[in-house]
Amino acid sequence: MQPMRAFCSLFLQKCWKKNIPAHLHDPQNLWVGLSVRARTIVYHKDRVKPEELSSYADLAEPQWKGRLVLRTSKKVYNQSLVASLIAERGETEAERIVKGWVDNLAVAPFSSDTKTLEAMVAGVGDGAVVNTYYFGRLLKDNPELPLAIFWPDQSGAGVHINVSGAGVTKYAKNKTEAVKLLEWLSSEKAQGQFAALNMEYPANQAIAADSVVAAWGDFKGNSMNVAKYGEYQADAIKLMDRAGYK
Repeated sequence: MQPMRAFCSLFLQKCWKKNIPAHLHDPQNLWVGLSVRARTIVYHKDRVKPEELSSYADLAEPQWKGRLVLRTSKKVYNQSLVASLIAERGETEAERIVKGWVDNLAVAPFSSDTKTLEAMVAGVGDGAVVNTYYFGRLLKDNPELPLAIFWPDQSGAGVHINVSGAGVTKYAKNKTEAVKLLEWLSSEKAQGQFAALNMEYPANQAIAADSVVAAWGDFKGNSMNVAKYGEYQADAIKLMDRAGYK
């Protein structure tokens, strides 16, 4: 991997440091995040008051018994969330939280974030953990959606985020052109358009989010390097299996 590493390092010096925050690209400069999704709490406005909510860990507490709705543990989004809990809190505390989530489930986990949100609209469960753009898609189809976003852990580590990103493969035939494309996608000119296409947040923090996304409010995002999720992914999968999170 050394040739790719050296090539991407050169690109980093030219572009990534200038356009993309350090926690949104690989520490070894092998890939870069180009848009950001927040994996946050969404609640039913008729059944939950915002002041009842505080953190991901709080969803493991007894007051959420029979009220929580989740997507399957098989999806990398939830594996990354649990991986970040392990990195921040240690494996023992992370497992306590995940077991609490399982104990509080209103129904077995769903195959998608969309189905998770639709279940709440249909009256199943009061709160869920989903990526923001899934909420945005439903809201676009139904402006009267009885759901709202809550930003957890604002007095702690912040909202868990994940990225869509790209890198240059080791044996790419057109490396120079590939770098130019990534450089353009990380630039101010392209970032707003790229993120807005899927109701995501620009990775380039000089660019404001699309007005629909911005209307969800400001939040503090977790500044953990997203590469950490991969480091702890295997541990997260084992932990979720022990906890009975299917």
